[in-house]
Amino acid sequence: MAAQRSNRRTLAGFPGPLVLLGAGKMGQAMLDGWLARGLSAKKIVVIEPQPSKAVKALARRGLVLNPKQAKPAAAIVIAVKPQTAPEAIPTVRPFTGKSTLVVSIMAGRTIRFLEGALPGAAIVRAMPNTPAAIGRGITVAVGNNKVSPKQRKQATDLLAAIGAVEWASDEGVMDAVTAVSGSGPAYVFLLAEAMTKAGIAAGLPQALAAKLTRETVAGSGELLHRSDLDAAALRQNVTSPGGTTAAALEVLIGPGGFDELLTRAIAAATRRGRELAG
Repeated sequence: MAAQRSNRRTLAGFPGPLVLLGAGKMGQAMLDGWLARGLSAKKIVVIEPQPSKAVKALARRGLVLNPKQAKPAAAIVIAVKPQTAPEAIPTVRPFTGKSTLVVSIMAGRTIRFLEGALPGAAIVRAMPNTPAAIGRGITVAVGNNKVSPKQRKQATDLLAAIGAVEWASDEGVMDAVTAVSGSGPAYVFLLAEAMTKAGIAAGLPQALAAKLTRETVAGSGELLHRSDLDAAALRQNVTSPGGTTAAALEVLIGPGGFDELLTRAIAAATRRGRELAG
């Protein structure tokens, strides 16, 4: 898989129309990212039964909200909850033309499902994660054999509006992708919860324990993001033989420890993804 990132204004020349089906938290994050990268609100069509105030405000700037008529779109992005897909996807069929790119960010919904719902379409299945809300997400994408090189670049530009993009050649990895990066923010937040509780148990005031945890997790993540070193090397740099960190790691590493727990957790999430996909 190869990583790609967005440059500013990459969507200024996007032909449009771009149809967004579903403008919840992730859909809104994508919408904000597209606008920040130069896409005109006048080129965007949003289909959302309960639009937010932000979406309604964009409608006053030319964004088309819940149109009664349709014409073929350059791209359609499906950002509805997977359980609503059978009822929601038919609403975008009138926007699907011979050269329309369809990008789905629905968890668990396979390319096969999407091809059944939108026959003949060039389809990209993608899995982003919640740091997309601040433009620091990571998305893995895989396309069917109808996706052209030009459409692959379009999909990259659209997805890069919310963070880094990786492409996979095998859809079979998507359940593991969901387990690692899609669900991954929850694991990090759980770590932060546990660190705060442990700090309180060790005698810290609650507010200080929460502050220390928040800044430590955020700062460590940013260091990992910026550093050329991998996580193991960064961990070793913090660990002095016989010191306090080493004492803590003796508890966390080993049989039944952190590695084993995360391996089991990610395996469970991967299995559940396969079950949901049918």
